[in-house]
Amino acid sequence: MAETNSTKKAKFGLVSKPLADECVAEVSTENTEESVKKDVNASGKRVRVTKDASAEAASQAALPVRATNITMPTDYSHLETPEAVKEYSGPESVVKLCTYNVASVKSASKKGLLEYIKAEEPTLVCLQETKLQVAPNEEYFTREQYPHQFWWCSTAKKGYSGTAVMSKLEPVSHFYGFKKQPQLDNEGRVITVEFADFFLVTAYVPNAGEKLVRLSYRLEWDVAMTDHLNSLEETGKPVIYTGDLNVAHHPIDLSRPKDNLKSAGFTIEERNSFTQQLAGGPNSRFPRVDVDRHFHPDEACRYTYHSYRSGARSKNIGWRLDYFVASRSFMPSILGTAIRFTCYGASDHLPSILWFKSKSPLATTTSKAATPKRGQSSITSFFKSQN
Repeated sequence: MAETNSTKKAKFGLVSKPLADECVAEVSTENTEESVKKDVNASGKRVRVTKDASAEAASQAALPVRATNITMPTDYSHLETPEAVKEYSGPESVVKLCTYNVASVKSASKKGLLEYIKAEEPTLVCLQETKLQVAPNEEYFTREQYPHQFWWCSTAKKGYSGTAVMSKLEPVSHFYGFKKQPQLDNEGRVITVEFADFFLVTAYVPNAGEKLVRLSYRLEWDVAMTDHLNSLEETGKPVIYTGDLNVAHHPIDLSRPKDNLKSAGFTIEERNSFTQQLAGGPNSRFPRVDVDRHFHPDEACRYTYHSYRSGARSKNIGWRLDYFVASRSFMPSILGTAIRFTCYGASDHLPSILWFKSKSPLATTTSKAATPKRGQSSITSFFKSQN
């Protein structure tokens, strides 16, 4: 029997219920912090609906119903593709990029990660928090699936951090870590892959930590990343920067902003730092776009992370921590984004998708599995010429 919309909603816990304070807004003029006060809608007024707000205000701020399932689906036929992607018939290929904090690739693989990737069929996959010590061979993804695989593991601590890029496209070059400040990435947090018409940078940005013990390190790291992105853009190629960026940029990007003003990921320092990255540095030389917010500027509850604790998923208590950031010059090539709200359970994060047009050819060779050394790059690399 064909699955109806109502049965799909029931399957993923999409049950309509009264608005709860975790995912609603509040009509408020409180100035608990300047940055919160400045979070405004298109009319210039901050509109947030609470239980005490009028029915009219609540109806105007109707919130999307989100899935509440806590295990991965077994059927992915419900995954949707934007109309702009379906309708595109130009000369360039459409690339589907998936970014996903897997919170241990070994653990996630036992909870549906591999089945999800097989069903999604992305052209490019960026993983964060892989928690591997050495690059795998084909334990998770075969060379037939992804001819080019780049794994960057932490040397600072076992079972910690780590990133990966899998590609069906032919890369031009790749690089692990930061070229100019290699000391800032012995935790396997950054991989850069160059393709024919763009750079791809995936990152697992350091968390500021409990009691903000790593906030200064995090801010130093952000400066290094901004410098890295700028150096790539100086070549004339646009950049896609993606991954778990560990920041909720605006109050709309988390459930309880007023309760988290001094929490890692929502401090004013981290948010201002991300603003600087979007600006392209102090001189705004290379402006960038938060792509998901570009397509969904006012949509609440676009959370990509729900803690396993305290029933956060069922209550839709979450944060938007996973991003696609693109060079402004690249925006005409971008067709759309999606957060896979039903794909929860392999990790405490959700996978996110970006579709864009590209002239980069499909892979014709296969890279060998290897555990790279810090700062290692491919022979024909842009990075070899950098001081």
